[in-house]
Amino acid sequence: MKTAELRQAFLEYFKQQGHTIVASSSLVPADDPTLLFTNAGMNQFKDLFLGREQRDYVRATSSQKCVRAGGKHNDLENVGYTARHHTFFEMLGNFSFGDYFKRDAIHFAWTFLTGDEHLQLAKDKLWVTVYETDDEAFDIWNKEIGVPAERIVRIGDNGGAPYASDNFWQMGDTGPCGPCTEIFYDHGEGVAGGPPGSPDEDGDRYIEIWNVVFMQYNRTADGEMLPLPKPSVDTGMGLERIAAVLQGVHSNYEIDLFQDLLAAASKLLGNAPTTESSLRVVADHIRSCAFLIADGVMPSNEGRGFVLRRIIRRAARHGNKLGAEGPFFYKLAAAVVELMGDAFPQLKSSQPQIEKVLLQEEEQFAKTLDKGLRLLEQDIAALAGTEIPGETIFTLYDTYGFPVDLTNDIARERGLTLDYDGYEQAMNRQREMARAASKFGVDYNAGLNLDGRTEFTGYEQIDGHETVRTVLVDGKAATARAGEDAVVVLERTPFYAEAGGQVGDTGLLTWSGGRFQVNDTRKDGNNHLHIGTVIEGELFAGLEVDARIDHNKRQATALNHSATHLLHAALRKVLGEHVIQKGSLVDPDKLRFDFSHFEALTATELKEVERQVNEQILANTPVETEVTDMEQALAKGAMALFGEKYDDSVRVLSMGTGGYSVELCGGTHVARTGDIGMLRITSESGISSGVRRIEAVTGMNALAWVDESERALREAARLLKGSRETLVDKLQATLERSRQLEKEVAQLKARLASSAGTDLAGSAVEVDGLKVVAAEVPGADRKALMDTTDQLKNKLGEGVVVLASVADDKVILVAGVTKASTGRVKAGDLMKHLCSLVDGKGGGRPDMAQGGGNAPAKLAEALAGVPEWLAKNIG
Repeated sequence: MKTAELRQAFLEYFKQQGHTIVASSSLVPADDPTLLFTNAGMNQFKDLFLGREQRDYVRATSSQKCVRAGGKHNDLENVGYTARHHTFFEMLGNFSFGDYFKRDAIHFAWTFLTGDEHLQLAKDKLWVTVYETDDEAFDIWNKEIGVPAERIVRIGDNGGAPYASDNFWQMGDTGPCGPCTEIFYDHGEGVAGGPPGSPDEDGDRYIEIWNVVFMQYNRTADGEMLPLPKPSVDTGMGLERIAAVLQGVHSNYEIDLFQDLLAAASKLLGNAPTTESSLRVVADHIRSCAFLIADGVMPSNEGRGFVLRRIIRRAARHGNKLGAEGPFFYKLAAAVVELMGDAFPQLKSSQPQIEKVLLQEEEQFAKTLDKGLRLLEQDIAALAGTEIPGETIFTLYDTYGFPVDLTNDIARERGLTLDYDGYEQAMNRQREMARAASKFGVDYNAGLNLDGRTEFTGYEQIDGHETVRTVLVDGKAATARAGEDAVVVLERTPFYAEAGGQVGDTGLLTWSGGRFQVNDTRKDGNNHLHIGTVIEGELFAGLEVDARIDHNKRQATALNHSATHLLHAALRKVLGEHVIQKGSLVDPDKLRFDFSHFEALTATELKEVERQVNEQILANTPVETEVTDMEQALAKGAMALFGEKYDDSVRVLSMGTGGYSVELCGGTHVARTGDIGMLRITSESGISSGVRRIEAVTGMNALAWVDESERALREAARLLKGSRETLVDKLQATLERSRQLEKEVAQLKARLASSAGTDLAGSAVEVDGLKVVAAEVPGADRKALMDTTDQLKNKLGEGVVVLASVADDKVILVAGVTKASTGRVKAGDLMKHLCSLVDGKGGGRPDMAQGGGNAPAKLAEALAGVPEWLAKNIG
């Protein structure tokens, strides 16, 4: 059975068992600060397991795309060298949210694996593990399924730590958890390894193919295990692993999908053998890179983008080892799209962007390798011994992306060794800093854990007569009195809670004798939290209040939110469909929109984007909303926004002529596009590698921006003694005159410095056979100091020159050593010494170095000490 057929068979089987097929979520977890990447099928269902979210189904099944290449789950270094480690994989899963439990979950798994109408695996080839104390699961396997007791292994706690077991699963340090049961396939006596739980369990003979987690506890921060009100089931079966079993191979790289990718990679890399570890690295990495880029991740130097960059560079390095002489990795994107595009259509639409991103990264890495090689050569030349220091190895790796194995190859060629201990110490320091700064950790029980659901009425109305359900003061239910800050939960509310980049509503809650100022509105699970201060009176649960939002702020925000949708559509039409939203902020004053694009927009592109948006505004077409399910919404061409989490029922927002913009959005919007008035783009900039940001204003704010721009133009024209019409010509003339004056000043400084140099040559002193000049040249800039240093070196024959000046209360230093003398003294060493005396830093080549400092008062003493330092340090 081919991999694609297996995926479909799994989903269809569980659909027949009453499960809803749920599409794979993004590799970038929505609203989940605990994860770097989606790494399991249950990630998108976390809030269901926690009871914070409800959907219209209690059984689900999915084939979830997963990445494990960073953070806690990091298989990167093993990829390509083992049979089953991957950066990208698919997890087949079936889930119960308080519906069926252990018995049904075990029967479902066994029937699919061994049933005559399904996978037909030999029953005597399957072994089972259960948590040591889970007698219920043991009995189901033994007495109902019929697995012999000798093939059911009880797995206890590792090292005696409670619940620290391979067969006790937990979402994190806190939150839902419970025992699990795993199914293993026995490849037979011809493969090394022992059964699970044995000393030889790490061999390849017995392979885990299915894991069923019985979530029945909620672990608190202090370690208490509280029974969940609705025990649930979370299962996972690696698609690649089960495909290997069905196709009769021992390595995932031998399944049909990987064989096709390996063949494509081999063709690009001189017909390299498909068993080569480096080729396997390339074949694995192209999948994770293609899917990550399709999900909006761009290479960068931090977070998710850094992991992507590392994967790309690792693939490029292994391609180089196989003989690649130029960019090649980007060409493999087409093979991934061909193999997996039907199951994941986003790959097809993103193919041009995937190829562009990969090509640019490969080209950048080639430059990085060149720079790293030059730096390594310099460090090797300066070595006193035969070991390259760990700090050097780490700097090359961390700053320049220079692979450690390449550093080792070069060292071996030169008869050198690497200080691996020093490198590991530097790496550990970085890991500790990253761990301390990490945002990927959270207490799942830290929320308010509010029951019920707030009904949002704000699409249709801006006020209402509502009932207070809960009042929280300092996180506890209480009566809030005048002057106290509080959080109020209403049964119904017209207040929009911050989501999708749109800020929360503000306004007032009023009642007889009382007022509550709402300063912000946010969500906690299914509830709207009205955050603010009691102005007068007392506020308590059960009180009826009049709720009224700040209509002017809501309307101004709606203008910007609707304009954001038009802006998104215009960017995709002008720049291409690779444009994906990377974030947004919509408030009453402006809109900010971040999107994926690899270069700054030209003036022509910006003008066209703005023109298209204003064209749609002037068309004044109705803004239409429709509530439907996700499948129908996507069929209508609706676009899901980056990083957003959607319910099963979604709002489809359509605006502009001919379906110009169709997106899923739960925000508040204008009634007609003409309500926006106009849009003016105020700035466009880059905020990280591959991510651009546009800021814009609409309505009266746009008019005010135009008025201020006109005022600034008139003032500039007045200062240049021109008019608005002659402003550009006047400005060009002024700039040209300024450049000419700067050139004349530079020439005068050079003449003065040269004249000073002639005089300085006569002031040279002799130190151990070298002529030494160390002096301040007032008024000289860095270029003049360098030119004068070169002149003096020529006049001195063999010697050392140190020249300095002070500008803007900063010290400028230049040091030169004649070529014949660099064997005795290095300009860079001298410069580092001088900079340490004037509170600065610097360095350079053996014959020329530069630096600076922040302590001009110490300059004279530093220069005066040059002969003494040379006397001690000349070789």
